[in-house]
Amino acid sequence: MTPTVLPGCPKVDALGLSAWFGYWELLPQIDESVRWREEVKNLVDRELEHRRWISSEVVAQLVSRRPAQDLRDQSQSQGCEHLLTAEQLEAVAFVAADLEARVRVANDQVAESEILERRAFFDSIERTPLSEEQARAVVSFDNRVQVLAAAGSGKTSVMVARAAYAVARGIVPPDRVLLLAFNRAAANELQERIDSRFAAAGISSKGIKASTFHAYGLEVIGGATGKKPRLARWLEQGDDVAMIVEIADHLRDSSATFRYNWDLYRLLFANAPTRVDDGSPDGYDNVSRTTGFRTFSGTLVKSYGERVIADFLFLNGIDFEYERRFPHDVADATHSQYHPDFYYPGIDVWHEHWALDRDGQPPKDFTGYAQDMEWKRNLHSQFGTTLIETTWAQVIFEDGLKRLKGELTDRGLVFDWNPDRPIADAWAVPLPHEDLARLIRTFMCHVKSNSWSDQDLERRLGGEMKGLDGFRTRLFLSCYWPIHEEWQRRLRAEESVDFEAMLVNAADLLDVGAVRSPYDLVLVDEFQDSSQARARFVKGLLKEPGRYLLAVGDDWQSINRFAGADVSVMNQFFEWYGRGPQLNLTTTYRCTQEICDVARRFISKNPIQFDKPMKSAATSPGRPVTVVSTDDERSGVEQILRRLSGEVLAGPRRDAHSEATTVNVLGRYRFQHEVVPKRTWEGLDVTFRTVHGSKGLEADYVIILGMSAGAFGFPSNITDDPVLDLAMPTPDTYPHAEERRLFYVALTRARRGVFVLASLAQPSPFVVEILSDSNVVVESPSGSSIFVCPSCGHGTLVERHGPYDPFLGCTAFPSCRYSSKVACPDCGTGTLVRRTGPYGSFIGCSSYPACTHTAKFEL
Repeated sequence: MTPTVLPGCPKVDALGLSAWFGYWELLPQIDESVRWREEVKNLVDRELEHRRWISSEVVAQLVSRRPAQDLRDQSQSQGCEHLLTAEQLEAVAFVAADLEARVRVANDQVAESEILERRAFFDSIERTPLSEEQARAVVSFDNRVQVLAAAGSGKTSVMVARAAYAVARGIVPPDRVLLLAFNRAAANELQERIDSRFAAAGISSKGIKASTFHAYGLEVIGGATGKKPRLARWLEQGDDVAMIVEIADHLRDSSATFRYNWDLYRLLFANAPTRVDDGSPDGYDNVSRTTGFRTFSGTLVKSYGERVIADFLFLNGIDFEYERRFPHDVADATHSQYHPDFYYPGIDVWHEHWALDRDGQPPKDFTGYAQDMEWKRNLHSQFGTTLIETTWAQVIFEDGLKRLKGELTDRGLVFDWNPDRPIADAWAVPLPHEDLARLIRTFMCHVKSNSWSDQDLERRLGGEMKGLDGFRTRLFLSCYWPIHEEWQRRLRAEESVDFEAMLVNAADLLDVGAVRSPYDLVLVDEFQDSSQARARFVKGLLKEPGRYLLAVGDDWQSINRFAGADVSVMNQFFEWYGRGPQLNLTTTYRCTQEICDVARRFISKNPIQFDKPMKSAATSPGRPVTVVSTDDERSGVEQILRRLSGEVLAGPRRDAHSEATTVNVLGRYRFQHEVVPKRTWEGLDVTFRTVHGSKGLEADYVIILGMSAGAFGFPSNITDDPVLDLAMPTPDTYPHAEERRLFYVALTRARRGVFVLASLAQPSPFVVEILSDSNVVVESPSGSSIFVCPSCGHGTLVERHGPYDPFLGCTAFPSCRYSSKVACPDCGTGTLVRRTGPYGSFIGCSSYPACTHTAKFEL
């Protein structure tokens, strides 16, 4: 520092005086640091003595009063650090230290001592003793606590014990405790558990309220306005999707434009991917042994874009041929004979549909695609044939079908649109009206939960969601907004409200202080199912100081997007509600470790999901997850049930009081119940459920149906429709994100084993993914082992006999041409080879004469 110059005073004295001046200048802040340090230490000591958690709210108050943290640097720059007493130096260092870290250490001590001291409480408050993780979640009494609970980890026990602990410790009186659940059954169960467990523990539960969001939201509005609103009758009866169908039928009858748009989206665009290389083939040609996309005409095509065009032509009564041979021989050293995509015999016109995106680029793995396009165009120019062209981007994002219709009409074809035209391929099932209505309702839940208008969505399409803008999205919106407006008109006519508008209204009233929540402790169950409106509502309940929130859920099980759930609320919990601890319940009391590992590795591939461990409480090893390869699900289910029944009967001796082994057959769709045989199996209790309906339930064994590709496969392209991203503030763009979580839920319903039924000729991408997991095996329905092709990863190896030696070939041939030699079943070291003897050809071992295995040779 520059020394202060005092005339007539020696330099050393001037420096000393300057240091004292600096010291006296900083002394008020130094004294404040001493007082603040004493305040913090006293608070920490007091809370440790009484084993009380130091909340984030208290820490924030301390931080707001904290003196400057750079006093040490200031004292050094003023040259007065040596003048500070030991107590002052300690206080300055204390202020500069990490207060949050100090409080975390203290709270860890509080938690440990409280769990130890109240072990009897934690052992008895529920029917089974709470684990260390569960007890830690109970005593971590911060203002905002998020508990990530693995499937089957006992989250309800944490909620019940947390409420009991708060009352027993005198933190919150019972009439200031609110538990929120997402449906009436869950709320009733919570209330019953609270009443029974509190009574058993001798704790008063008088005034504790367990409610649904909707019931309490209505109560809030009634209290603030003096007029409790009434839910629409169709919502109270669970007929919201039926109402959408009714409205759509009305609009289809009254508007030809709406009818055309509705049918066009439902029949052609409902399952269309938004990337040129997306879409899973759902058809198989037994003659050519190739996979493809089914069409209404019965033709198997190679791409989703071609499917849209083929179905559009079929519904308009246009005669076409798919991949007809070009009339001129054009094969050369680098090209096979040319077969254009479409041919229109009535007007002698050829049609190529190019796999080009909005930037005019093909998928990255389509090597040489631009050169092939040029070669084909040159052929038509050379031979004077007429070629029309479309691209995938034109069909999905632009008016490609309209332009195609114009070109064909100009050349003499007559279009006759008939959405009810009889479909030639019974497996090419169009999207049912009810499923499109369900998609509309899901979109509506998110639009209304976010209080968005049509102008808001237009702004999003012009901004952050620009990549979604295009013909397909606009077509959907042309169906949505008329339904939205008629829905609103019917609500007004009934003088009623819907769930989303009601929660938004309740949240608004809490925000502006029109009503004050009487609850100090709020516990929310299944928080992963929160919508934006529910999140705002909960935030409003916590507006006053001294409020506590415990939110329990599992982002891996967020599967209710159809009801407005937005997983981003769970993932952005602390942005919504403020700082606090995030705790994990990692131990599952349901699944084996093998099931845990497969499920965890699968779901964790989506980077937005919390990465957390999952440990099984089971001490004995379980069976691996079993993929059952079958093309006949009914027969496959029957054989699995026969196997399980046999295992039960071969086990310990049973009597009339023995409990049956439970088996849940889980389907992605309700209609899959038809697959389950209508008979009973000795020793088994078999129940069909949808995967959504199985949430919160468990069984000894689970059989998962329909793990194939296609519109009604698993994953479903309907519920994961990308148009939903437009209505969500923070879209989850990972492929099939919601369906991945649904598959995780299906896997984790099982206590002892999971069977996944799949046709490996057309497997679900989820099956392809888990086949590489070390805890997954592939079997036939009878239980014999099947080996997955090491080349393509989803076909299976079967023994084939050609003109030479036997070999193992892939069931995905000809798309996969992997083959290998067959090991000798006797010695295991040699391989099977064709040999010729005096009576003709036979199969022998390559290790002959050491191995004399023989078998009949058959072509």
